[in-house]
Amino acid sequence: MIAASPDEIPADKFPTFWTEALPELLERYGRVCAYMSFYIERVTGAASVDHMLPKSVDWREIYEWRNYRLACSLMNSRKNVYRDVLDPFEIDDGWFRLELVGYQVIPAPDLPPDIREKVQATIERLKLNDYECLKLREEYAEEFYRGDISQDRLRRRAPFLAMEIEREPERRRG
Repeated sequence: MIAASPDEIPADKFPTFWTEALPELLERYGRVCAYMSFYIERVTGAASVDHMLPKSVDWREIYEWRNYRLACSLMNSRKNVYRDVLDPFEIDDGWFRLELVGYQVIPAPDLPPDIREKVQATIERLKLNDYECLKLREEYAEEFYRGDISQDRLRRRAPFLAMEIEREPERRRG
């Protein structure tokens, strides 16, 4: 016997049936990580199923599709069991912005304080501005600006970056 009741079962004792959802998550998300907003490469990318509500918090949500998010393994490990990361399904367009010189993710300047705090907490928890994340954004942007990749490919491979580049003329006017 592992536990006296379902609430007492350790998270690591549940069979990993959620991994069977990975092929469908990859297809539905277009292979784009829900947290990093970059394409997860075949073979070299490590795709994983993240439980938005951690397995250790509520056993009833462990096998529920609504609780799954496609995540690269790095973002999944950074999110871990923490609850201070915004759910990608609940983020409004424009809450996160990208500074297009150093490619840092920042909260939108006009957010209400409570939302701004949550956005900042997400950025910090996931370390969205660490060196490797910044370099990946920079590489994609440089390839795009040089004409090495099309805007359509940028949208498929780095949708957040593409959206922010497309928003740039609007920022200059506004």
